[in-house]
Amino acid sequence: MRMTLMLLSTCFLTLASATNAAAQDDSQPVKVVARQDIVYGRVQGAGLLADIAHPEGKGPFPAILSVHGGRWVASHKTDPGEGAINVSQWAGYGFFAMSIDYRLAGCSPPPACYQDMLCAIRWVHAHADEYQIDARRIFLIGMSAGGHLVSLAATLGDGPFPRTGGWDKQPTNIRGVISLSAPYDLEKLSWGGNWAAANEQGLAARRLASPIQHVSEKNKPILIIHSDDDGSVPLQQALDMAQTLEKAKAPHRLSVHKKQGHMRVTDEVIKEARAFIEEVSKRGGQ
Repeated sequence: MRMTLMLLSTCFLTLASATNAAAQDDSQPVKVVARQDIVYGRVQGAGLLADIAHPEGKGPFPAILSVHGGRWVASHKTDPGEGAINVSQWAGYGFFAMSIDYRLAGCSPPPACYQDMLCAIRWVHAHADEYQIDARRIFLIGMSAGGHLVSLAATLGDGPFPRTGGWDKQPTNIRGVISLSAPYDLEKLSWGGNWAAANEQGLAARRLASPIQHVSEKNKPILIIHSDDDGSVPLQQALDMAQTLEKAKAPHRLSVHKKQGHMRVTDEVIKEARAFIEEVSKRGGQ
């Protein structure tokens, strides 16, 4: 059971018939090409790895880039318990799908994880022709700490952080993000101290890394999905973020589920995410 709130009447269009690859008929089998451990960037000689999958045939395909959770200190690109998507499943829906590893905070202090995600977005742009990706329809999905990272991309963008990993001349443009069970204000988060930047005071670093601090009408569309009984990230984080987005007239949708705990990527979440992607894809602009 869930409650979906449409907070801005101008945010999204009404669902219509499918007109793009993201809305293809699931009853028709799709041949999928999948590859593991692609190097999407290099930092001081170490490779940043991703799994990718895409349909056979002609595109262009929308892209979905998955960022796992784990409080920035744990987990990996194939961990469904921390929100990593099944890239082959999404390729079957007609997407170029990518799930990334990133530098964890225990080894490389933040914002390294965020810089890696931005590098992955640039990699997608750099390889759009090779994989027949529609670079105007790049979407991000993340759970928990991953949801925080994708929400920061929708609000802060590149921010003040230097580009690392490669593909420096490529853009970091995205079309929208799906944020699941995520924090938006690290100053009010019980485990926000995990975001401890090497060269900044802790409080200042957490404030800079809080998506709620960077909300404006220019933000990319955000789908916020949260449960009312989340024990890791209180629902209030999602409510505060949605209220701030509403005041700024920033495009967004809030979907509150009942008694789902710290939600993972369930079938219902996938359904909501794909509907959001279809709606946003039908709007003009980048």
